[in-house]
Amino acid sequence: MSPSNDLRDIAKPIVLIGAGKMGAALLQGWLATGLDPAKVTVLEPQPADDIKALSARGVQLNPITKSSDAGAVVIAVKPQVAETVVPALAAIAGASTVVVSIMAGKTLSFLQRGLPDAALVRAMPNTPAAIGRGITVAVGNRRVSAPQRDLAHRLLAATGAVEWISDERLMDAVTALSGSGPAYVFLLAESLTRAGIAAGLPPELAAKLARETVAGSGELLHRSAVDPATLRQNVTSPGGTTAAALEILMAADGLDPLLAKAIAAAAKRSRELAG
Repeated sequence: MSPSNDLRDIAKPIVLIGAGKMGAALLQGWLATGLDPAKVTVLEPQPADDIKALSARGVQLNPITKSSDAGAVVIAVKPQVAETVVPALAAIAGASTVVVSIMAGKTLSFLQRGLPDAALVRAMPNTPAAIGRGITVAVGNRRVSAPQRDLAHRLLAATGAVEWISDERLMDAVTALSGSGPAYVFLLAESLTRAGIAAGLPPELAAKLARETVAGSGELLHRSAVDPATLRQNVTSPGGTTAAALEILMAADGLDPLLAKAIAAAAKRSRELAG
């Protein structure tokens, strides 16, 4: 998360609808960056123990009376229940409230059907948000003012980087690349483990080498200002072992076309889910 993203000056209440994995990650990020717990209301029918424990710090969990003057309402429920949840928010969202949805596949037009007069932001985070290293892409409708966009940005930035787009149609590709992307990286670690075992390594050692190599390389990429291609080249000696492996991975039928096909399939499915 950004060290400069200080939420201590947020005046109006923030309402979080849903405190599952991603909702909980956002909530923990907000509190870690200074948001007053008393300014947070969480609506979650089945709160986990760690969410319940936040009540002792001042977070309002499932209050009987719900505020209608919230600065922001963040929807972090599963898209399957969106049809029920979104229209009910009209009683919570005031005229100055920005509604931020992180429901996968739910478009701005879908949200507008339930909240026709609201300032709406659709966002797609990813699972590294749980450790403050996620990246979120967001797009707003025309009703979002500059201060509302700033508030939405700051709330989303509590779990990592935030990028804004103006064309919502890009969200399907965003979902395919960064939303689903962590699964591809975890699969790489799985595949490296299996390949190491096939090359003769004991399974436990292969798994550890794969995990630490993927994690360490990701951290190096994160910290370095050097582009990925140059980092790759820095590891590759002409005629060496890395070059032999890359000859396979970078062949015409290698990793690039396979990933392009995978991203296209994920983007297609995202469009189907959005209806």
